[in-house]
Amino acid sequence: MVKEACGLKGEITLPGDKSIAHRTIIISGLAPAKTVINNFPANQDCLATLKALKKFGLKIIQNNSCTVTVFGKGLHGLNKPKTPIFTGESGTTLRLLLGVLAGQNFQTRLIAGQSLSKRPMLRVNAPLRMMGAKITAKRKSPHDKEEYPPLTIRGGNLRAISYKMPIPSAQVKSAILLAALFACGKTRVKEPIRTRDHTEQMLKMFKADIKLKQNNVVIKGGCELVSCGRIDIPGDISSASFFIVGAAILPDSRLLIRNVSLNPLRIGLIKVLKRMGADIKVQKSSASRIYSNEPAGNIIVRSSKLKGTVVKKKEIPSLIDELPILMVAACCAQGATVFEGIGELRVKETDRIKSMLENLASMGAQIKVVRYPKSENIIIEAGKKLKGAKVKNFSDHRTAMSMVIAGLSASGNTSIDSLDCINKSFPDFLTRLKPLIR
Repeated sequence: MVKEACGLKGEITLPGDKSIAHRTIIISGLAPAKTVINNFPANQDCLATLKALKKFGLKIIQNNSCTVTVFGKGLHGLNKPKTPIFTGESGTTLRLLLGVLAGQNFQTRLIAGQSLSKRPMLRVNAPLRMMGAKITAKRKSPHDKEEYPPLTIRGGNLRAISYKMPIPSAQVKSAILLAALFACGKTRVKEPIRTRDHTEQMLKMFKADIKLKQNNVVIKGGCELVSCGRIDIPGDISSASFFIVGAAILPDSRLLIRNVSLNPLRIGLIKVLKRMGADIKVQKSSASRIYSNEPAGNIIVRSSKLKGTVVKKKEIPSLIDELPILMVAACCAQGATVFEGIGELRVKETDRIKSMLENLASMGAQIKVVRYPKSENIIIEAGKKLKGAKVKNFSDHRTAMSMVIAGLSASGNTSIDSLDCINKSFPDFLTRLKPLIR
């Protein structure tokens, strides 16, 4: 049960950024040396990657203080697993591992959880096949062109490609770049819209031959990676988003979030909230790049009077994971907020358009979906205070956490069917939230 709150006050430090953590532990395993990773988040997704890498013969030690030590074995040091690799519900685990396995001279079967088994994989399988990987996948019917887990991949003898991505996807881009480490020649990837560049930044830190220019990435294969010895992962900006919005929409709030990731391609939520009138101050740390190659710093949020805005399609990649909680913010703003080109939310852990539409409507929000031939928009006409209601998690961690924050801002009580699904990304969410509630 979630009760109406007056505000969020205090300060908080968050677990390491999930996106960075996946890439850090995978790339550390491909460098022939020991790498110590600090602030590794112990959520289900990142642990799925850790467990999978152990199946390939990597020695990985994890202690109770969120420090993980990876004893890498080089690009060609992985062993053929004795059993299929279970990736749970982690799309990042599955897609990034496909990139690594495209360069391995053995066959691997990858299986996934119930939700991930319904998510599209042709977008990553197609370019990896162009590079020379042999991949078989499940199809729903003989006439269905889309592919789904489980997948079987046989790698080795890759060739470099020039690939223009049809859909903005950091996971697909990352899979291609990881495969390119094993390819002969230079692989070029061009994005229609820039997506998060954690893979590129981590590869630079490990001395890969990689060059970045606007929406283009060029990487040369065949070069052994060099471990930087130590990596400190900054706090997760996506996890911070729930606290940022909560502090902005609750009337008596002042919240300090320490040492959080400020990657320019991940802070779309902050930019949109500021445009809506949110009182947010960012304090960048000059030393943050030393051990992660990623910008980080503190964020201070105070209660704000928000107004509606238009979130453009080109902004979506920089806040794709934050769209559910941004919809909650829009419900508490004055005037209309329009989210353009949000169709990719249909193929996340759940259909997040459906989950947020149903839940927010049950709380009294005026929210609707406008469909176009190749796109979808969401329009939220705000102005009325949300009302407590019975809502559902739809087996989606970001939907569930968004509804907790919505419940804090709503009159009366809000009940959520279950919060177990938040373990996927942020198992300590409620533990860290409760002391801040006023």
